Parts: sequence; structure tokens; C-alpha cells
Amino acid sequence: MATVTASASLNLRSRFPLVKYSTELPNIPALSNYHGKSRFKLVPAMPTSRRRRPLLSSVFVKDTFSQAIDMVDEEEEEDKEESSETLLYSFSPLPLMLVAALPGAGAVRSLFGPFVELVKSWNLPDWLVHWGHPGNMAVVLFAMGGYGTYLGFRIRFSDDLKERAKAKDLHPKLLGGMFFFFALGATGGITSLLTSDKPIFESPHAVTGFIGLALLTIQTILPTLFEGNPGLRNLHGILGSGIMTLFLVHAALGLQLGISY
Repeated sequence: MATVTASASLNLRSRFPLVKYSTELPNIPALSNYHGKSRFKLVPAMPTSRRRRPLLSSVFVKDTFSQAIDMVDEEEEEDKEESSETLLYSFSPLPLMLVAALPGAGAVRSLFGPFVELVKSWNLPDWLVHWGHPGNMAVVLFAMGGYGTYLGFRIRFSDDLKERAKAKDLHPKLLGGMFFFFALGATGGITSLLTSDKPIFESPHAVTGFIGLALLTIQTILPTLFEGNPGLRNLHGILGSGIMTLFLVHAALGLQLGISY
């Protein structure tokens, strides 16, 4: 190997006699000798695709996040509108347990459907459809119910035999008529709500109405049992006073329901 290297060096020198070969490194001046002036210009590196990707992805994530927030806000606004509509029909946010015992609203809607369409075809004034049922029931409650309750107390506490006799004759007739017109008025209230495209059994007004009619049924049966058990007269009086109080609350709830739509 040494013989080959030496022969190659002699051949190169013979061909290029002016070239000097040296094994020493060239003397390159330091960069500090140029007093801060560099012969090379530093060009900023071009951004690579890897550096661009995070920027684009962050923008995309921000847009997606903002769209998601907008969608959530819209859903919350819709929920608020629906909840506000529900609150119009109830003074309490908690549902009443007795609603589960009521008949299905779908079955009642289908049953009243033909009559509701007939009422709509009559083109009655809106105020009559809206306030006709409350007006009629208020007359029945305060005229027949109020005076009938007064007669019931006169039967118990009056010392005048003639007055007691008249009260005994008129008291069951008035309160029996109130029971009949309340039951008939319930169908009118349902028709009024369906004509206005409103729910029928979701309000406390409907629940108290059903409870009142059930108690009136019991109250109507009690006088037939007085002869065998005179103590039922006291129960009849107490239950009658409670029923009238319930129907006063029922009327207030009906007024609130009528104002709500």
C-alpha cells in the first residue's frame, strides 16, 4: 500500500508541477475579525408544514368550539321557551301526583274531537270561547253553591221551624243543581281548552276540579245514610265546607289559567 501511494504522488507531481500539496489545514480567519460583518447572510428559515398544521388545527378547533357553543345556547333558549310555556299553566313547578290517576288526554281529545270541530265551525267570538266557561261556573259557584251552603248552616243552627223546613227543601236542590252544572261545566272547560289548542289535564285547575266532583259525589250520598247514623250530619257539614273551600281555590286557579293564554 505504501508503494502504491508513493507512486501515485509522484505521478501527480509530474503532471502538475506548480501545485503544492500540504497536509496542513488552511488558515481561515475567525468571524470576529470582520467586526460583526459576516460574509454570509442569514436567511430566516421557511415555515415547514409541520409548523403550519398546529395553527390550522387550532383555528379549526376554535371554529368548531364556537359553533358548538352557539348550538348549546340555541337549545337552552328553546328549553327556556318551552319551560316558560309550561309555567303559564301551573303556579307550582312540581307536578301533582293525582295527574297519574286522570284519564288519558289522548282518549279525551279523540272523544271531544268532533264536537270541538263543530264549535270551531260556528266562528264564535274569541272572548266568548275563552271566558264563557269561567263566567258560567262563577255564577254556579257563588249563586247556587254559596246560597246552598248558607241554607245548610241554617238547617243546623236556626231555631225557626219554618225557616229550617224551607232550608231543608231548597238546600239539596241547589247543591244538587250545582253538582250537575259543575259536571256539565267540566266538559265545557275541556272544549274551551281544546278549541284553543291547549293542554287539558296538565294544570292544577283540572286536578282540583276532578277532586271536587269526586267529593261532591260522596257528599250527595251521605244524606241517604242520616237515618241509620245521625253522626254523619256533622261529617256532611264539615265535608261541605271543605268542598266549597276547594272550589274557591279551583276558581282562583281557573282565573290564573285563563290569564295565562
